[in-house]
Parts: sequence; structure tokens; C-alpha cells
Amino acid sequence: MAAPTQDFQNLFPPLVFYSMAYESKNFEHLLGIGDFSDSLLKNHFTLYQGYVANFNKLNQILIGLEKEGKYGTPEYAELNRRFGWEWNGMRLHEYYFENLTKQPKALDPNSELFKKIIAEFGSYELWEKDFKSMGTMRGIGWVILYYDAEADSLFNVWINEHDAGHFA
Repeated sequence: MAAPTQDFQNLFPPLVFYSMAYESKNFEHLLGIGDFSDSLLKNHFTLYQGYVANFNKLNQILIGLEKEGKYGTPEYAELNRRFGWEWNGMRLHEYYFENLTKQPKALDPNSELFKKIIAEFGSYELWEKDFKSMGTMRGIGWVILYYDAEADSLFNVWINEHDAGHFA
């Protein structure tokens, strides 16, 4: 059998990783929020800061591998698998913290989201009951209200872990 004539490395288009470093955001203003323990929040702040730090480290390693033309290597493949884990850990925690507030306010009944929730779930209360019950399920994961633009539908979805097929 003849050896392939095409350079293996050229089969993989270069990816452009982020040249900037991400900085953790400060969410300490959430301490003292009702129904949440400060200990729980602090633990999640630490987790979040770890995801940001690890994403930045991983990103720099991937940039280096790209510069060396090491596409398609086992190291490159495994680090890319890890990329989604660190990215989603960072982004999902940011989404979570950014949606918490000490002064909650009701969703505007005239908003498109509110109207869509009513259309999909029958009432806001039924949607909220479903969402909260999913959030109390045993396991490590997230509950997310997704909008599917193709089907024009809303779904409450359990995300097991945060790297499995979901890029925040």
C-alpha cells in the first residue's frame, strides 16, 4: 500500500482560539440572597473561578498546539474535548449568577417570553412548577429553558453535566 501523498496536518482547518484571557466576574453582591446559603454561593463562586482559570490555561495550550501545527494529534483532540467542559462551566455559571437577584421581579406579562410560556405550558405557574421540579432532580446538572427557533418551541431541559453536547 502506498503512503498517502497529502500532508495529514493540512486535512484539518485551523481553528482560531481566543487570544484574550477571560476574567472572572465578581458576583459577591449575591451573598445574603434569600433562600440561598452564602456557603453554597461561595462554593459556586470558587467553582466558577476555577472554570475561568482552567479555560484560560487550556486556551493558551491550544493556541500553542495550533502554532506548532499539531492538529489531529491525540493531545489536541483531548484538549478540545476538555474545551467544552471548561467553557460551559464558565458560561453556565455566569448565566446562573446573572439571573439571580436580591430584588426579584415578575416577568412582564406583556413580554414575548411570557406569552410564549403561556402558549407552550398553559400557564406561567405550570411552566414554573415544571422548571422547579426538574431543578430538584437528583444529580449534577443544570435546568435550562431552551428556545428552538426551528420548531418555535420552548422546552425545559435537564443538562446532565455541562459538557455533553451543549455549548452555552
